[in-house]
Amino acid sequence: MADTTGRNLDGAVVAIVGATGGLGTPLAHQFAERGAQVVLVGRDAERLGVTAAGHPQLNDAALVVCDVRDPEAGDVLAAAVTEKFGRLDGVVFAHGVVAFGNLVDTPDDVMEELFLTNVLGPLWMLKRLVPILSAPAGSRDGGFVVNLSAVVAESPLPGMSAYSATKAALTAADTSLTRELRRSGITVCDVRPPHTETGLADRPLAGAAPRLPEGLSPARVAHVVVEAVVARSNEVPSDAFGG
Repeated sequence: MADTTGRNLDGAVVAIVGATGGLGTPLAHQFAERGAQVVLVGRDAERLGVTAAGHPQLNDAALVVCDVRDPEAGDVLAAAVTEKFGRLDGVVFAHGVVAFGNLVDTPDDVMEELFLTNVLGPLWMLKRLVPILSAPAGSRDGGFVVNLSAVVAESPLPGMSAYSATKAALTAADTSLTRELRRSGITVCDVRPPHTETGLADRPLAGAAPRLPEGLSPARVAHVVVEAVVARSNEVPSDAFGG
């Protein structure tokens, strides 16, 4: 479902959480190319600086160092964007971790880290960002939220039960938030791409990735995400990415 009025990204303040990652970086590039004022958010100040220096339109990007696993990370981001821009028009959660293996073989601390990073982190942060994403008084047009879920939210796979559960939980939260935040004018978009060549599968918290077919290019997924934001879509299912 999408609004018939396209969202204008020119001059919009857009935060990319996980901006140094395999998907976060092309997202930052493409939002900047559409005229957005990009805020690069991540845990490593040096890597954020490298990301900013790697694209001419990100040279003046704001850098915010915080850890999405910290409940107060949202306060840090909200304070930074309010001080620099006076507002926030959108936030894209492009971070994440993965683990492979049967449930009985998955360490407890790995399961905890999966849910902390993939589910609790974005919800904690969003809880603190809603007030500055909400539509101004007298306006119905608020900001937007994009959560990068995954195809496994639709089709959970054996050997990935804990990871699949985190993505299904995120998608469920997005479905609820789409209705919950509607009165605030905030558009929530749940994006469920198929396997994408971000390199995440090569650095799991536990286990080893099964043999996977060649994935989508991160640039292609980023393009679909940006177009979904412009279209004010509430979801991008896996089959929307084509073959």
